Amino acid sequence: MHPELFRIPFSELTVKSYGTMLVIGFLASVWVIKRLSREFTPRPELVVNAALYALIAGLVGSRIFFVLHHLDEFRGDWLSVFAIWKGGLELLGGALPAIVVIFLYVRHFKLPARKYMDVVAIGLLVALGLGRIGCFLNGCCYGGPTDLPWGVRFPYNSPAYNSQVRPDPARGRSEPYIKLPSRYWYFYRGSEYLRELHELTPAQREAVTTGQYRCLPVHPTQLYASFGALLSALLLYLLWRNAQAAEKTRTRKWYHPKQGQILAMMLMLYGVMRFINEALRDDNPREFAGMTVSQVIAIGMFIGGVVVFIICARMPQWSGVIEVWRTKSRK
Repeated sequence: MHPELFRIPFSELTVKSYGTMLVIGFLASVWVIKRLSREFTPRPELVVNAALYALIAGLVGSRIFFVLHHLDEFRGDWLSVFAIWKGGLELLGGALPAIVVIFLYVRHFKLPARKYMDVVAIGLLVALGLGRIGCFLNGCCYGGPTDLPWGVRFPYNSPAYNSQVRPDPARGRSEPYIKLPSRYWYFYRGSEYLRELHELTPAQREAVTTGQYRCLPVHPTQLYASFGALLSALLLYLLWRNAQAAEKTRTRKWYHPKQGQILAMMLMLYGVMRFINEALRDDNPREFAGMTVSQVIAIGMFIGGVVVFIICARMPQWSGVIEVWRTKSRK
């Protein structure tokens, strides 16, 4: 866990690992989208512009989703809603607005929408995969306890540790995983907080770092999500490349998806992965019939993907390419 990569010399400012990985993911996704769309995009600068608009929509959507998800934390201090530099973004909340903004953008400029959204789907998975590494470094989005050999122990006073030493009625847990003695706590304004590590005695520090009160190993759900997103991006890229080859020869087989179906498969794949990942996570409350709000959205994503897949299967395959040819011929 490394929430801060380094401190800027001669200042109190630090470079956050989560934000850094979001930026890296964004730049990587722009590169992927721009490279894959160069054959059918007459104006490459439109790709960058669309990505910037999607970034803004994604940040706003991520923040809104986080605030709605943790509304009680902002009651009485509504100005803190805008303090995004303190953390508080949820990737799933930003993905859907970004997709909508890009779709409206390409429709406005009369670009081949289905082809472009297929490429965006691959780029978005790359961004999600790299962004989740930032979650792992930050210590958020942690999983539940596990006995698997690749379980990860987070440090004392991390979000995962704080969860394990407290009951969590929102997830049906009336007792904490770790019953920490009262000497590790202090009270402030009616709330209970863990003491800082440097405030503990040597024996207490040993107990919470290597002894009986250390963090239980948990599922590295952030890395599960990262691996799943990047693997899905690779799979969809291979399908997309096969579809491009089929498009050039005007032949189509069962493994050559039609335009728009790559986006549909992304929605289905990510919906399934997110639903399973949420079942292994131990941070989000179960609010709807024993499910988290992200699981409900994941079900909606899967259903939406199925609908888009069926609609695209009934649409003409080559219309987008013909439109691009016409655009180029008019220049």
